[in-house]
Amino acid sequence: MDTRIKDLKVELTHECYSIMGFWQKNTLDDANGGFIGSIDSDMTKHPESEKGAVLNARILWAYSAAYRVFKNPDYLTLARRAYLYNTEHFIDKQFGGCYWMLNADGTPSNTRKQIYALAFMMYGLVEFYRITKKKEALDEAVKLFEVIEQHSFDPVNNGYFEAYSREWVLLEDLRLSEKDKNDPKTMNTHLHILEAYTNLYRVWKDDKLKTALKNLIVNIFLGKIINKEKGYFDLFFGADWTHKSENNSYGHDIEGSWLLWEAAQVLGDEDVLAQCKPICLKMAEQAYRDGLDKDGGLMSEGTNGVVEDSDKHWWPQAESVIGFINAYQLSDDEKFLDAAINSWEFIKNYIIDNKNGEWYWRVSKDEHKVYTEEQKTGPWKCPYHNSRMCMEIVERFQVE
Repeated sequence: MDTRIKDLKVELTHECYSIMGFWQKNTLDDANGGFIGSIDSDMTKHPESEKGAVLNARILWAYSAAYRVFKNPDYLTLARRAYLYNTEHFIDKQFGGCYWMLNADGTPSNTRKQIYALAFMMYGLVEFYRITKKKEALDEAVKLFEVIEQHSFDPVNNGYFEAYSREWVLLEDLRLSEKDKNDPKTMNTHLHILEAYTNLYRVWKDDKLKTALKNLIVNIFLGKIINKEKGYFDLFFGADWTHKSENNSYGHDIEGSWLLWEAAQVLGDEDVLAQCKPICLKMAEQAYRDGLDKDGGLMSEGTNGVVEDSDKHWWPQAESVIGFINAYQLSDDEKFLDAAINSWEFIKNYIIDNKNGEWYWRVSKDEHKVYTEEQKTGPWKCPYHNSRMCMEIVERFQVE
C-alpha cells in the first residue's frame, strides 16, 4: 500500500473520532431529548431552535456507521439515542413518512413530506439495523421505501416527485431550500433516494426494491440525469424530464461518481457495472478538470466548464476525497490519488476548525476567508459528509 494511503487512513481515523466527539460534547439536548437544533460559528448554542429531519437522520446514520467501523461503545449509545428520538418524534405514525421539522420540544412544526428527508431517514434506520439487527428499525425503513414508492414515484414519466403535504397531496412549493428552483424533479433528491435504496438493498433483498434500484441507476441516472456528453449531473427537471437548468454542482458530481458506482456494486449486476464505470470516471474527470482549484479545494458550481461560484464549502471537500479515491481505485490513475491527498491537505489547512472543533461551513477561493455567519451545526450542517469521508477511506483500505 502507498505510504500516503497509510498516513491518510491514520489521520482520517483520528479526524473521525474528533468529529464524533464534537457532536457528543456539544449537541446533546438534555432538556428535550435528542440533539439541539443549531450552534453558531462562534459556538453559541440554540437549544430553542427547531430540529430538522435531515440533521437528525444524518446523526443517526453517522453514529451507527461509526460504531460499525470503530466499535466505540459511546457511538452505539448515541446511535440508540438518535434512533429512539427519530422514531418517537419524526416518524408520522398516522400518514407515514417523516416530518420535515420539529419544535425544540419535539412537537411537529412543519409536517411537509420532503422525499429527500424520507430518504435520509431510511438511510439512517438501515445503518442502525446493520449494527443492532433490531427488526423494528428495518421495518421502519421498509415502510419509508413503500410510502415513497406509493406516493412519490411517477408511473407515467418515471422518477420521483419532490414534496407533499402531511396527507400526501403534492405541494405547489416543492423546493428543498430557498436557493433551489421550484421544479418537480431534481438530481439532489434522486441522488439520495439512490443512496438510501442502496443501503436498504444491502440488508433487504426484496425484488421490488431491486427493480427500483436498477431503475434509478439505469433509466433515471444514466438515462435522464447525467449529461453524458459533458460528464456531470443536470440539476433540475420538469415532470416529463425537461431540463430546467444549465449549471452543475462540482460537489454533487464527485459525490455522485462514487455513489453511483456503490449502487451498481450493491445491485450486483455485471451489465450495470459495465455501463456505470466509464460514466463514473468521466464525472470524476470533469470535477477534477473544471472544479478543482490549485490549492486542492473543490469549488462550488459552474456552467459549461466555467466556474461561477468559487467558494469552497465543507461537504464538497469531503466528497472529493472519497470520489477521487474511488476514481483511483477504478482506474489506477495516480492523478486521482494525488487529488484525494491534496483535498485532504486543503481540509486540514482551511476547513477544520482547530479552535472549536468540527469544520467551517465554507471559505472563499483565494483568501480562504471563513464565512462566520454560517452555522457550525444546523438543519444542513451535520456529521455526515465529513465522518463518511473518514470511514469510507478506512474501510476501502482495511484489507491491505
